[in-house]
Amino acid sequence: MTSWQTWFPRAQCQDSEAPFLDQDRQKHWAELFNQLDLNKDGHIDILELRAGLAGQGLTRGSLEKLVETGDTNHDGVLDFEEFIHYLHNHEKQLKLMFRHLDRNNDGKIDAAEIQVYLRTIGVNISLEDATKILLSMDKDGTMTVDWNEWRDHFLFNPLNNIEDVARYWKRSMILDTGEQLTVPDDFSVEDRKSGLAWRHLMAGAMAGSVSRTGTAPLDRLKVFRQVHSSSDFKGNVLKGFQYMLKEGGPWSLWRGNGINILKIAPETAVKFTAYEQIKSVMRGENETRTLRVRERFVAGSLAGATAQTAIYPMEVLKTRLTLRKTGQYSGMADCAKHILQQEGVAAFYKGYIPNIL
Repeated sequence: MTSWQTWFPRAQCQDSEAPFLDQDRQKHWAELFNQLDLNKDGHIDILELRAGLAGQGLTRGSLEKLVETGDTNHDGVLDFEEFIHYLHNHEKQLKLMFRHLDRNNDGKIDAAEIQVYLRTIGVNISLEDATKILLSMDKDGTMTVDWNEWRDHFLFNPLNNIEDVARYWKRSMILDTGEQLTVPDDFSVEDRKSGLAWRHLMAGAMAGSVSRTGTAPLDRLKVFRQVHSSSDFKGNVLKGFQYMLKEGGPWSLWRGNGINILKIAPETAVKFTAYEQIKSVMRGENETRTLRVRERFVAGSLAGATAQTAIYPMEVLKTRLTLRKTGQYSGMADCAKHILQQEGVAAFYKGYIPNIL
């Protein structure tokens, strides 16, 4: 008698609420165990999971959580019984999640149902984005996801509830949630512990640096035309560029870009930290409560205001450096020194109130 045949009768007794397990599922789980147990020692460790599930895009943190959840004897690996028991319980959780999304109870999930659910938790996405999510799971091309497709897609993803599924979709798909400017991304405790949150934020900062460098000449021209009167700064866009080139050469097009890039990192760090702290205060004693849309909006607004307050002196420096003439300042430190000596500390917060508003 094989190991799966000796285990399942005992498992059924331990879980009286579960119906008789399908024999095909039993065999499938046993086959999965044999495939993942690369060294055939009767145990699966984190390295074997990473190798066997490399094509599924799971993070190391997710795999560690899988082992931690299934490892009932706390020896750091999954034996056969632990592996089967984990999959049995996880499929039960996935079934509940599937039924939660299947609003019309037709046994299938469509793009509209995904869109409606995400909107109920404050993630406002288009039907097109919901379709992208659907297509990542739809293996038979029917534009719907049945139970088998749902189960197979999330079988080794240690998601505990439907909110975890929503966070997974936000991270794995390129979605326009309509909240990037005011409400930062929500990160789970696992994300913060694994460093995923900070890697995500740093990747955004690097992308922002490249973007700002590419558009710096246009940004400097914009500031020039906003500040100078039409009599001082005549002509169209082309003449504006010609004026800057004549006054300071090609490098003058990027004046102020250095400080503009430097302020990305502290602004991102302060905003993220403030957002997490404000959410914690709003949740109170119920740390697992999902915040409503208006609560997240308020938290994001307060976090943005906190970040702007912290980095506003850098914003003033950026504007002064952008408008400077050739030879006026030798660099950022020299500019800050001149402002402090000639105008005082308050000068670093000129225009602060309109900026916050």
